[in-house]
Amino acid sequence: MDLLLKDRVVLVTGGASGIGKATAALLTKEGSRVVVIDREASAAEAAARETGGDATGVGLDVTRFDDVRAAIGDIHGRFGRIDGLVNAAGVLAGGRFVETEPASWKREIDVCLYGVLNCCHATLPIMASQNGGQIVNIASDAAKVGEGQMASYAAAKGAVVAFSKSIAKEHGRNAINVNVVCPGTTKTAMTAFLTPEMEAKWIRSYPLRRLGEPLDIANMIVFLLSGRASWITGQAISVNGGYSMC
Repeated sequence: MDLLLKDRVVLVTGGASGIGKATAALLTKEGSRVVVIDREASAAEAAARETGGDATGVGLDVTRFDDVRAAIGDIHGRFGRIDGLVNAAGVLAGGRFVETEPASWKREIDVCLYGVLNCCHATLPIMASQNGGQIVNIASDAAKVGEGQMASYAAAKGAVVAFSKSIAKEHGRNAINVNVVCPGTTKTAMTAFLTPEMEAKWIRSYPLRRLGEPLDIANMIVFLLSGRASWITGQAISVNGGYSMC
């Protein structure tokens, strides 16, 4: 099936690793022009090269509002348009809430929530001027059901879901689709702490009896960016092996 993504310009934050990297690679296979955004420019550039397609790497800290505005303005000037935005940058501190400190809450909220707000704030006017665009924000199943040891992370991701629904309502008139993908536990650097014993225990909570791979999540993200999903907006879609069914 042709996903109608050829030559579309798509930005992917957190694109140097995990879900973001898998998404960038899949987009280039579909013929998109991809801008891989990550905090470290060298990592973003390396990931862009590894896609094997039309991809560019840009170093950017998504928590810095002015820097985000400037960088997205530069990208728009270079390509002349921005058709898609994937907010995949994220961090997870973890730990029982009463044993964590405000510094860890702030880091999770700055990256997972303010990073999304900053990038959407800079990109939405561009998409509105084009009368079209797709935004996919990455949350988590923790945003829907909560999760022990992840209270502040779940709070940030829950806010992403609510925010996405709000801007979907505000910008539907501009033919901008805004959706959220909520992964279950996925094998990325963020879950590298899992021992084989922990993984075997966690898998028992998944009806499909495995944890996710980055490509499992990327497949849904790319579909939501595509012309085949033009009547889907304001949705928070779980890709989770059946862990939660809500």
